[in-house]
Amino acid sequence: MIKEFIKAFFLIFAAEMGDKTQIIAMTFATQYKVKEVLIGVFLGVFLNHGIAILLGRYLSRLIPMDWIQMIAGFMFVIFGLLALREEELEDNEGKKAFGPIITVALAFFVGELGDKTQLTAMTLSAEGNHPLFILLGTTLGMIGTSGLGIFVGSKLGEKIPDVFIKIISSIVFVFFGTLKLYNWVPDRFINIFYLSTYLLIILSIQIMLSKRLMLTREYLGYSPMKKAAASLYIQTKMLNKAVDEICLGEGSCGKCLGDNCIIGYTKNMLKNARDKEEYYMEELMDFSKLTNKDFPKEKVIEALSLIVVDYIEYGIVEDERFIINQVRRSLELILFGRNIEFNGNLSKYIKNIEKANNYIGNHLKDSIERRLSDNS
Repeated sequence: MIKEFIKAFFLIFAAEMGDKTQIIAMTFATQYKVKEVLIGVFLGVFLNHGIAILLGRYLSRLIPMDWIQMIAGFMFVIFGLLALREEELEDNEGKKAFGPIITVALAFFVGELGDKTQLTAMTLSAEGNHPLFILLGTTLGMIGTSGLGIFVGSKLGEKIPDVFIKIISSIVFVFFGTLKLYNWVPDRFINIFYLSTYLLIILSIQIMLSKRLMLTREYLGYSPMKKAAASLYIQTKMLNKAVDEICLGEGSCGKCLGDNCIIGYTKNMLKNARDKEEYYMEELMDFSKLTNKDFPKEKVIEALSLIVVDYIEYGIVEDERFIINQVRRSLELILFGRNIEFNGNLSKYIKNIEKANNYIGNHLKDSIERRLSDNS
């Protein structure tokens, strides 16, 4: 059992060192977070090798291997061309994280169809007695080699402009996709005419998309994703400054409670969001369990007005895990002892605040109008 696991792990690990999948993992790591790439690799390889092990040596009898390789080749070429698209902003971070994982998983699933690692998994399953341990061994072997590529790719991604990363990514995928097609398309299509036509079309599309991408970046100055990240960084920095002013300090309230204090937790939450560029909380905090003190109400209202103005100028993200929504909830608890109903309708939200406390509602509206006037 353990012997089969170790054998499967080392066979795959050795076979994939320097192979296309390791290079592809490296390429993905220059674009996405390490965690997203690793999860995607695991899902894609686990499914691919799982099918191979379940079907064993009979897979090639069900589907001709040349068809599998050709489909994989076409998919890689498509991935390469899609890599040159300008990324679009999503309103929900969950959606934004969902895309990379599925993209990586699909790329690895397709890339390993009919490949030597899938054939190795099939062979080992036909010979062995413990298919689950063989599957774990082959999957972890791929994770091991991909992990090395991901480590290198993540370091490169910090130093190379993202427009060049996209172009390199496109070239890598199209190159390996073309190799697959060259090895498996019928011989009658391997001639100067077809090869020249194919290369001319692919190169023309790549050049056109690359030029469009570079012109877009030149016009914007930097990518929309980075622009949004920079905007969020500035917003949370301003909000953190406003929350800092609410803090009573050790001189007024004695020993700092840190994360056990509602303002201390909020400050650390904002700091972590900026440092890690993660603007969505993994878990919602129950702020009512944190220590609430006699914080200066005027400064709390000023911080809350900053959030409302942020909603007006940048739009509302309704996901409660969004960092700015979490800060809003902590400020509401300080002002009212409870959270105010908020369904994305700002005018209704302010009316709800006025119902809860008319003085705070009027003060909030005045602060919002002043901030909007200063920003215009």
